[in-house]
This record gives sequence, structure tokens and C-alpha cells, in this order.
Amino acid sequence: MKPTLLVADDNTATLQLITLQLKNMGYQIVIAENGMNAWTLLKKSPKTYDTVILDRMMPGLDGLEVLSRMKNHEILKMVPVIFQTSMDGEENILEGFQAGVDYYLTKPYKKEILQATVKAALSTYLTHKSMQEAIRRTTHALTLMKTGLFEFRDMEEAQMLATLLAAVCPKPDKTAIGLWELLLNAVEHGNLEITYKEKSRLIEDDKWLIEMKRRMALPKNASKTVSVRFERSDNEIRFLIRDQGAGFNWKSFMEYSVERAFDPHGRGIQLARTTSFDRLEYTDPGNQVLAVIHR
Repeated sequence: MKPTLLVADDNTATLQLITLQLKNMGYQIVIAENGMNAWTLLKKSPKTYDTVILDRMMPGLDGLEVLSRMKNHEILKMVPVIFQTSMDGEENILEGFQAGVDYYLTKPYKKEILQATVKAALSTYLTHKSMQEAIRRTTHALTLMKTGLFEFRDMEEAQMLATLLAAVCPKPDKTAIGLWELLLNAVEHGNLEITYKEKSRLIEDDKWLIEMKRRMALPKNASKTVSVRFERSDNEIRFLIRDQGAGFNWKSFMEYSVERAFDPHGRGIQLARTTSFDRLEYTDPGNQVLAVIHR
């Protein structure tokens, strides 16, 4: 089934441009000519849409209000939202992030940036959705586990492990999202040493997965693993994640960043900290992180 995008903008020319730039990517595109129209479509069929592109400034119901309503809806709150805006002031960007915006596009934007951002949003959402469905099929026998030590190498194993461990947590859907982001970070930025700038370029060139597989096959990475220690007590659940990389500057990724607002990635750690865990603590140089859930 084709991923379905909802695009809301009161400017007909912008709607036509976005449709033209995305039409050959295999998406089903639904158009809304204003915010109220967008909300009506979303509320009527909340399970239909995989990503929403909203104009920040629309008459009547603006993009921020549509976003607010989505975040208060049980189903729509998980759908990624891309804001397209000409308002690039720090205050406006932070307001959007705090309201729940996932990605930003600034007008005018390049076709490549639009396509890369939409692809990144869809990939993240469909991965999270797949994990949530897997959680509901996971056996509850693991609820008996108090401690466990796990090792994995690649993205597929990371997703499987995140799904498995999240299933024994009080809020498995939210835990799975953050755990997946941390495990993926340990593989790509830790063991495989893909820098932030390199990932930005790879996503824009649509070569991220290719590069991940290439580096995974290099002899120097053949034996590298990520370890996850799981511990559960009466008061909390702890995940200690350690990769074999040289570490990274984790401090700059713990909060929202205006400088990274228009990048198609870079939100995973902040998302894990604010959405999935009660406490997130990195240990310098950045190749070990402790994620804690209070019970």
C-alpha cells in the first residue's frame, strides 16, 4: 500500500509545486486548502495518513492549531508533522518544536530537501508503526525477566530488540520509539562512525542505507556489537546501552536546536529523553547511555 501524505496550504501554487515534486516517489497525496479542511480530513480518517505537511500560516485554523489538535488525538499524535514556513526566527521555531513539530521546511526550499525530509519522516513513522504492531504480538513471558544482557550488530537486530524489551515496559509504544532511536544511534554514529554531517548528505542523496550496509561489511566493523543491559526493580526499569565507537558530542543533542531545525534528522536523542524515558544520562565520551523508566 502506498504511503499517504496530507498536504495543507492555502496557496494553490504551493500545493501544486509540492504535488509535482513528490508525484514520482510512489506516494498517495491528499490536498487540503486550509487548516479546517485539513483537520476535517484527519479527524474523519485518522488511520489514513502517514505524514502531514502543514503550512505554518493559514487563515482561520493555522498550522499550529492543527498540530495542537493532532497531538491531543490518540491516533494522530503519532503521525509526523512537517511544517513549511517562511518564519525562521528562533522563537517561532522553538514554538513549533515545543508544540510537537517533527521537521521543518523553510520557503523557498529545494526539491531534494523536500523529498529527503518526507522520506525521513515516513521511514521513521513506518518503523515505529511496525514496532508497535510487533509489540502487540510479543509474548508476555518476558515480563518475568528481572535482568538480561543482549548484544546486536545491525539495524534489523536493533529493531527486534527494541520491540522485545519495550513489550515488558508500562508504556511499550512510547518506550519502543525511544529505545529504537538510542540503539540506532549506537550503531550508525557509534560503531559505524557516521558523522552528523555525513548523515545529512547521505539522506539528501538517498544513500544512507547503502552506506550503512557498506560500513557494516568493512573488516574493522565485522566484530563490533552494541550491548544492552536490562534491569528491572520494583521502582524502575533501566537500559544501559554501550557501543564500541569513540563517542560523540551528546550534549548538543539533548535539547531542541534551532541550528538543526531544518535538517531531516537529529531528533532521536531528544525524542527519547522527552517522550520515552524519565531519565537519560550519557557517560563521556558518549559511547554509553543509561535510560531509566520510573515504575
